[in-house]
Amino acid sequence: MTAGRVEPDEVAVARPVVRVGAPTERRNPHSVDLDLMSTRDVLTVINEADRRVPDAVAAVLDEIAATVDLAVAALRGGHRVHYFGAGTSGRLGVLDAAELAPTFNSPRGWFCAHLAGGPDAMWRAVEDAEDDDHGGAAEAAECVRAGDLVVGLAASGRTPYVLGALAAARAQGASTVLLCANPEASAAAAVDVFIGVDTGPEVVTGSTRMKAGTAQKLVLNTFSTAVMVRLGRVYSNLMIDMVATNAKLRGRMISILMEATGCSEEISRRALHEADGDLKTALVSLVSGAEVPAARAALARCAHQVRGALALLAS
Repeated sequence: MTAGRVEPDEVAVARPVVRVGAPTERRNPHSVDLDLMSTRDVLTVINEADRRVPDAVAAVLDEIAATVDLAVAALRGGHRVHYFGAGTSGRLGVLDAAELAPTFNSPRGWFCAHLAGGPDAMWRAVEDAEDDDHGGAAEAAECVRAGDLVVGLAASGRTPYVLGALAAARAQGASTVLLCANPEASAAAAVDVFIGVDTGPEVVTGSTRMKAGTAQKLVLNTFSTAVMVRLGRVYSNLMIDMVATNAKLRGRMISILMEATGCSEEISRRALHEADGDLKTALVSLVSGAEVPAARAALARCAHQVRGALALLAS
């Protein structure tokens, strides 16, 4: 081989190319001269764009509510919620699912996150993983069951891995939702609920880790928190199913008891100790005046719902 010359048998096979027409791929007129701006002006442009995201999420609250209702029905029926995503979308799904256990003590397996490219894709881009529709379909066929809820996460609304998973999930008898930043996505007709957040062009063209990612984080926070509220894992606006894995969270348990009951720190500490660290039992005991065994029994009879246990003890 002559230096600098590529022989015919060394020429790489052309890889498939797709030009995406989603709004996130269009050029943002407010940031055309981004590279010529001062640092402060760059930050201002980004901030002004980000401020539009909550309004875009507000426009799809009805669709988010429908998704919450599907998730609550699935979980109450002994089924699961799955997130399927790629890239930033997939990573945000993993983050949301991971945070539910320490925040709400959600049972293992309630929320399952699937990321194109597997666990390694959390830290680095896995080449062509998001284009593998067969991989998404195979993963969904293996783990999704009838009665589950599957939420597809794709900024463009067309990611093959995600659409493959959604199609397979629907064939399994699961409910399906697509969350994306493309209100015009053609896949909208293929799911039970379509959440198309109109975030528009990104400040840096095509960088969906920005506004589209921010919108997805807001939607997932809103969705999963509302699911936990509906399932009784919040009392008033207080976390009562949290797992105290460190000193800060153990202190938060005491603060929650004090806020919910009006009792002193000493009484709250004693009640939590007598309840073997179970915040719900201590709360029901303090509010109702019942002994810890009675509070624990009432919670067991009411599927561990604080309001139900208090009503049962009051009657």
